[in-house]
Amino acid sequence: MVASERPLAVVILAAGQGKRMKSGLVKVLHEVAGRPMLAYSLALADALDAERVVVVVGRDSEKVRDAFAGRPLFVNGRACFVEQEERRGTGHAVQTAQPALDGFAGDVLILCGDTPLLRLETLERMRAQKADARLDLLILSAPAPMPGVLVRGTDGRVERIVELVDATPEERQIREGNTGVYLVAAEFLRKALEQLDDRNAQHEFYVTDIVKIAVREGRALDALCLDDADEALGINTRAELARASAVARRRVVERLMDDGVTFIDPEAVWLDVDVEVGRDTVIEPGVMITGPSRVGERCRVRAHTVIESSVLSDDIVIGPSAHLRPGCRIEAGVRIGNFVEVKNSHVGPGVKADHLSYIGDADVAAGASFGCGSITVNYDWQHKHRTTIGEGAVIGCNANLVAPLRLGARAYVAAGSTITGDVPDGALAVARERQRNVEGWADRKRPRKAKLEPGKE
Repeated sequence: MVASERPLAVVILAAGQGKRMKSGLVKVLHEVAGRPMLAYSLALADALDAERVVVVVGRDSEKVRDAFAGRPLFVNGRACFVEQEERRGTGHAVQTAQPALDGFAGDVLILCGDTPLLRLETLERMRAQKADARLDLLILSAPAPMPGVLVRGTDGRVERIVELVDATPEERQIREGNTGVYLVAAEFLRKALEQLDDRNAQHEFYVTDIVKIAVREGRALDALCLDDADEALGINTRAELARASAVARRRVVERLMDDGVTFIDPEAVWLDVDVEVGRDTVIEPGVMITGPSRVGERCRVRAHTVIESSVLSDDIVIGPSAHLRPGCRIEAGVRIGNFVEVKNSHVGPGVKADHLSYIGDADVAAGASFGCGSITVNYDWQHKHRTTIGEGAVIGCNANLVAPLRLGARAYVAAGSTITGDVPDGALAVARERQRNVEGWADRKRPRKAKLEPGKE
């Protein structure tokens, strides 16, 4: 086996307290562009085809397990959780993972669960460089200050990593930071972890000390410096969470523009990382698309529209200020206009709902249309019910369709009607009281004021 084909294991450090987040939610479950930040590291491990993935958890470990245990990596046995009950630093966390790596021979990639912006291409470069140079240890560094810095000798070789809390004034001036990502031979890692001690200002076991041990033993090591320091952004505060989300969203927009999507103002949209958009679609400012949503080709998403976890086919116009709530499937040629809300519905080809309507829990066949203010009444204060609307049906303005209900094909609903029973194919449903005009009502209801005496106005 050549070095580049060495088996890979991934250890993800996700046991941090996250105190600076000041949150009741464990840090690694905070979302970055629609995904919990830990999901990014797990996705990388999966993409790298790691044989084993060990996630070290600590605070609220049951919540973390519950959030991810159903994912394929864990279901098929490639990944497992281990708990760091006593949290004594990053070195101690990696030591905690070692029993799960028993018998593993290959390379171990150490990742941080709160560093969601790393690119797969970067980690593949690390594997290639380690293999080509036959290294025992490769460090990922960044051209920016980090909690730790790389100290190099006069020959440029890495000598050690120093945590800033333990650094000298001279070392604090170093601009090459340690990202906390390491690719290390499993055999060396096991031996190095046995030599860690807590003789430092924090009285913790630092995984960074494996660098010092590698130098002392004459091991082959090096560092790969990132071109983009954003990749190494670790999240410890709400401000860093917002910054990471902004970077992730920018990447999504750039990827989609490369694929043929037009953004009128790329900085004025919010798209989650799992959003897909087809070519020749135009997205206007103020649009938010979240969750695992897909928008087809040649669509127009007008300003201030919100799309949540929904699938849109091709040639759709939606908005401005429309809202697709989760679970919508919108077929080709649909037109959804301003202030229309759709929820958990299948809307067939060519349907039109141009303004001020609510379509909830409905199955709408091709060519149906909704007049202004028409509503599916889907909730009876206890249960949600579905409405079925046949092909070519026409619902007039300000009509209420009280579910469960079926409108037949080419059925019509008169404006202002409240429909509580099924409507046959081709029928017109009218459900409203006959108009009557009460003559003189205004004068009787609001008689003129009596004229006040002088001085009492």
